[in-house]
Amino acid sequence: AAPFITSTLQQEASRKLRFSAHQTMRIAQQLYEGVDTGSGTVGLITYMRTDSVNLSQEAIHSLREVIETRFGAAKLPAKPNQYRTRAKNAQEAHEGIRPTDASRVPESLKGYLSDDQYRLYDLIWKRTVACQMIHATIDTVSVDLAAGDVASFRATGSTVRDPGFMAVY
Repeated sequence: AAPFITSTLQQEASRKLRFSAHQTMRIAQQLYEGVDTGSGTVGLITYMRTDSVNLSQEAIHSLREVIETRFGAAKLPAKPNQYRTRAKNAQEAHEGIRPTDASRVPESLKGYLSDDQYRLYDLIWKRTVACQMIHATIDTVSVDLAAGDVASFRATGSTVRDPGFMAVY
């Protein structure tokens, strides 16, 4: 999936964290304005009111370094993944919502963030890292069973061959 925009962040935070849209934006504002990480106040995410899914080349380079270090070079696509905004009238003055520094992994900040701040930052970090990883490879098998002319049944099974981005998100 593409990096978060305002609406997708609100939807995903509602679905995964049970946050209201207002609560999501309040916590995102706190992460944007900055949190004391022991060495001063640092803004942890980019501006959270955006319709753009674009990421800067600097951010993509940083994300690719983190992926290679933490998950291995095999999880990187040959070229960085590029995303396009679907809305015709999108306000694209800002980047997609992402961590200001991809190397600031959520676990390293846990002691400095409230539980809700940590959960939202973790969601943003994982989605942003996952957007620059390879696709997952899933093998699916279906079997049709027929019981004469009376009934037929279908059994389907899936096996994850390579989790790709699913290793993170």
